[in-house]
Amino acid sequence: QLQLVESGGGLVQPGGSLRLSCAASGFTLDDYTIAWFRQAPGEREGVSCINSSGNVTNYKESVKGRFTISRDNSKNTAYLQMTSLKPEDTAVYYCAAFRFRQAMCFMSWWRYDRWGQGTQVTVSS
Repeated sequence: QLQLVESGGGLVQPGGSLRLSCAASGFTLDDYTIAWFRQAPGEREGVSCINSSGNVTNYKESVKGRFTISRDNSKNTAYLQMTSLKPEDTAVYYCAAFRFRQAMCFMSWWRYDRWGQGTQVTVSS
């Protein structure tokens, strides 16, 4: 079965940190561009993306300097390290992937055809 599974969400105080993981099973991530999206009540928005080889990344403006996307193709896993978390970061976070090997990545959700089930991140005191 081809799937992405997120983990690492939870409740954290403002200013705290979390690391989300996205593990692929049934396929290898080497040829895939990966992104993290989040959805609070309202529209789904792109948070960050990383290209297949891991040398190109992009971030939503409001998370630059606080979030870091990475991947370990040997572990078939991608990560989103989140620091200095704010209440407005509260959302369900999804990882997504599509097969694309270029020196670029995208945060437009319609490009992605493989999605995880989501993990809740709540930032509150």
